[in-house]
Amino acid sequence: MYKNIFIVGFIFIQMLLSVYNKKNETASTHINTVNDLSDKDTTQQIFWKELTLLCGKSFEGSIIAGPANDTTFAGKKLIMHVRKCTENEIKIPFFVGNDSSRTWVLTRTDNGIQLKHDHRHKDGSPDKVTKYGGHTSNFGSKIRQIFPADQETAEMLPAAIGNVWWIDIHPGESYIYNLRRVNTDRLFSVRFDLKKPVENPGPPWGWKD
Repeated sequence: MYKNIFIVGFIFIQMLLSVYNKKNETASTHINTVNDLSDKDTTQQIFWKELTLLCGKSFEGSIIAGPANDTTFAGKKLIMHVRKCTENEIKIPFFVGNDSSRTWVLTRTDNGIQLKHDHRHKDGSPDKVTKYGGHTSNFGSKIRQIFPADQETAEMLPAAIGNVWWIDIHPGESYIYNLRRVNTDRLFSVRFDLKKPVENPGPPWGWKD
């Protein structure tokens, strides 16, 4: 009799433990989900906020990594102008000497942040190579967001399928735009000094406010 009571009691305890463990697993899953959302809030949202704090300002840059035979950027004045900011889009024209064809376009999406390169001719018409870029694949960090090449880029520029762009923001110090092509020695980085705002340039080619 006592043996049967012991067995029943043991089974009952096991059932209670099973229910307790399942509740813990559910709670743990909920906590992990909350932590994931919190990570997103404290990385991409802070990164975005730091960008918007630069809106309306321009900064001069210098090449810190690039090909030795570069003729596109070497010896030219480099200016970024954080010209237009909305809740979900930031446009940053990048001036290279007298060339006003480039604009970096950052867009917040449901899944992160997208980076696109808008290239224009002097008459404002789109270049045949434009709108290439990538989308974040993770939350990144407060100071760095990474943009692997997207499908549109791969179809437009097959050689750029291995492109990875990333932007570093060190508040009050620097903004660094970077490009690396995977499995090659291609690396391009331009650093802008946030400590010394400069006079805003005119509008980039094709700009419409």
